[in-house]
Amino acid sequence: MAGQPLKYYIDLLESGELVAFPTETVYGLGARADNPTAVKKIFDLKGRPTDNPLIVHVSNRAMVSAFARNIPESAKVLMDKFWPGPLTLIFKKKDQVLDLITAGMDTVAIRMPDHDTALSLIDGAGPLVAPSANKSGRPSPTLPQHVRTDFGESLPVIEDQPTRIGIESTVLDLTEEPYCILRPGAVTLEQIQEVIDHPVVLTRDKKRLGEEETRSPGMKYTHYAPRASVRWLSKTETDIMPTCLYLIHSGHHPLLEENTDKNTPPSIINYNQDYDQLARELYDRFRQADQQGFKQIAIEAFSEKTLESRQITVALKNRILKAIGK
Repeated sequence: MAGQPLKYYIDLLESGELVAFPTETVYGLGARADNPTAVKKIFDLKGRPTDNPLIVHVSNRAMVSAFARNIPESAKVLMDKFWPGPLTLIFKKKDQVLDLITAGMDTVAIRMPDHDTALSLIDGAGPLVAPSANKSGRPSPTLPQHVRTDFGESLPVIEDQPTRIGIESTVLDLTEEPYCILRPGAVTLEQIQEVIDHPVVLTRDKKRLGEEETRSPGMKYTHYAPRASVRWLSKTETDIMPTCLYLIHSGHHPLLEENTDKNTPPSIINYNQDYDQLARELYDRFRQADQQGFKQIAIEAFSEKTLESRQITVALKNRILKAIGK
């Protein structure tokens, strides 16, 4: 970790300042969860709507009880299996939880990041609320320079390596049955169902909760979007547009095959079925496209077979759809 010692950032958080820090998913913009003035700074700095709830980040299981009530036994099983890790759990909240954190709802989202720096920071400063450290609607940051691109040099950023997963955590609502994945991530529905004896459903819309109650970040607004327009790549496209960046994941799209013999141009990125790498690099590719002047980003659509057999692809499709604006 380059830069200042960790205590420097802990002291900043304790004094009510914001600090950007790495997790295994994306870089978070942290504030003490018990400081309403600091929490409000997050919304102001990001330009984030106040009806978009925040996730509380903890470093041990004991911290959960300060925010959540009616913790079901299945939550303890999930924490045993997946914490620390990219799984956020939604509980009924305790009265003392700030309404600004929960968007005025009676639920609170909590996770324990799987990153030593993040855990040490929380150990020192206490539970933190930490949405992604980017301007609202922009691609989430997976590198320290992404944070600086959005906020400049004045925001304290804890330097670290690129994030290991690259997309945000799975969000699982435990307050109603069937349990519901409100935002897919690296922990899949199948993995969750393997460890708990409860039905779990996957949804990416608000029908189950109602239009006015959106319990998870990433549900209500366009997110993760570069300035370039994002679209799905047609199965039959073979002509390269000079202003378009192409992301291909299957390894055998006609566009790739048509241009292989002509030395594949740098505007065609082939992930060759490495979906974990695509997840790690997706937001960076979005940001690079803007820096390089591309007007469009065309991404190969996922087949049903790929969505069923590859763990991270459901989450990737979700983020791409959000970037498209759906």
